[in-house]
Amino acid sequence: MGTRFRTAIVSRLSVMAVATLSYVVLVFGFLSGYEPDGSGFAPTADAINAFLPRYIDWSVTVPLLTVELLAVCTLVGQVARRTRAIAVALAFLMIFTGFIGAFVVDDGRNLEALVVWGAISAVFWIATNVVLIGAVRRSLPQLTPEEAGLIKRATVILLGGWIIYPVVYLIPLLGMSGGATTTMQLALCAADVLVKVGFGGHIHRIAKLRTAEDVRAGDDIHAESIWISSEKQSDAGSAREVYLADGAAAHLRRVRPPMTFATTEDASALGDQRELDLDDV
Repeated sequence: MGTRFRTAIVSRLSVMAVATLSYVVLVFGFLSGYEPDGSGFAPTADAINAFLPRYIDWSVTVPLLTVELLAVCTLVGQVARRTRAIAVALAFLMIFTGFIGAFVVDDGRNLEALVVWGAISAVFWIATNVVLIGAVRRSLPQLTPEEAGLIKRATVILLGGWIIYPVVYLIPLLGMSGGATTTMQLALCAADVLVKVGFGGHIHRIAKLRTAEDVRAGDDIHAESIWISSEKQSDAGSAREVYLADGAAAHLRRVRPPMTFATTEDASALGDQRELDLDDV
């Protein structure tokens, strides 16, 4: 993967690492949060741990998902930095305001607060969608048809998957029960797999295609040939020429400063070490 798109890959790996850790915590939350009561399972005082880790996960992974998408867009320089900062802030506020309504105000039992904070979260959700869609639309004319198709599908997967979360958020308004809790958990698990795995796979492919395109155009180098689904996209790229300063015929060689020693023992110790190194050779 070219260094130009390494941000996308680092973001994807971070998303998967945080998600994996959160699901480990969720498993323990399920085990300690419910106990059999003869007719089924009854929640205990620890049942909150079956939902709370999800918001901790989303507060990190949702902003990273926006970084992942923007990393394969064609925005550069100050525009890219500004767009990324806005998207990350909006995505975090979307999760944080939803968390306030679901857990902070009266431990999530206040339906009025749930609706109010849910509406505030929806405003940030819409704003995040607008920023990401705008960045993708600006990038499409500069992408190849294959890359454009992939980034469109990735955007649909990401933003379409995000629709599931507010729907699940509103389920408590209809009343909580064992069936409602099970439905919420299954829906959230399915949405997480769709968004974090399906979306990430598309982004990875776009990053490889754009890297191969840069290598073929001579805009970048890559130590290895690039393959996707057993199809070669580019050969290994290397620098074709060395760019020197105007009027220079060769690189200026730096002069290494002489080594100084505080004591004669330090100098003799270095000499002994060099002899050992030569013996190893």
